[in-house]
Amino acid sequence: MQHFSTIFWPLIFLLGLCLGSFLNVVITRLPVILMRQWRQEARAQLALTEEPSPRFNLAQPRSMCPRCEYSIAWHDNLPLIGWLKRRGRCAHCNARISLQYPLIELAGGILAISIALLYGISWQALWLYGACLTLLALAVIDWRVQLLPDILTLPLLWAGLIYQWLFQPAFLADAVIGAVVGYMSLWSFYWLFKLTTGKEGMGFGDFKLLAALGAWLGWLSLPLVVLFSAGLGAILGLAYQASSPQARGTPMPFGPFLALAGWMMLLAGNDILAVYLNIVS
Repeated sequence: MQHFSTIFWPLIFLLGLCLGSFLNVVITRLPVILMRQWRQEARAQLALTEEPSPRFNLAQPRSMCPRCEYSIAWHDNLPLIGWLKRRGRCAHCNARISLQYPLIELAGGILAISIALLYGISWQALWLYGACLTLLALAVIDWRVQLLPDILTLPLLWAGLIYQWLFQPAFLADAVIGAVVGYMSLWSFYWLFKLTTGKEGMGFGDFKLLAALGAWLGWLSLPLVVLFSAGLGAILGLAYQASSPQARGTPMPFGPFLALAGWMMLLAGNDILAVYLNIVS
């Protein structure tokens, strides 16, 4: 047992690094896949001929340098190690490789360790880890291209409801209410803001993401999620505009802050909610 305990945590961390590496593929390729799909659908609606394009999905083509498109060798593609070995540069053209890649891999490993410490090795832990990875992917995609894909938000919502049904059936009603309230609250804010200012304050993906968080956390946690995410967004937005005056007026995605608040509540929600209820009661 002692030998198993010695290798257990490194194995969990290594598995998290590998899943973080796959998450990088999802983050970088999924928006491109969706854009190509929407373009083809638009051409079909306009009765235009289909554009020929090489196969592009999560598996093909092989990982390559974003600048010179040189295929990355397997040993340079090892999670975290490959980036460190090449000091964050392409082995072929010496272009810088984004810091995003090792950071996402490291986040995958840290999340795996955190959830294993909180829940042990269990089906419940596996579901929660999947939710955390999905939130991480959504946060980075939204930050990069201001898009919260339905292909991630809607399964996350249904997974939250199924999770409650499987592991906390007494909490299922709160989760259903949380999904409805989460969607309707931001939907109402969107239309109130648009009718008042004539501008769109957020995207429909934000409604679906908060609905998904409501399904995982229940309706009582939603005020805290909105408070944390709005507070973080305001602080970082003001700091960003102060450091880059030319960025003033540039829209800032809300999804990353919703995701960060969701992580906080998923990993430490009971303690945070207890403190919150003590304050308001």
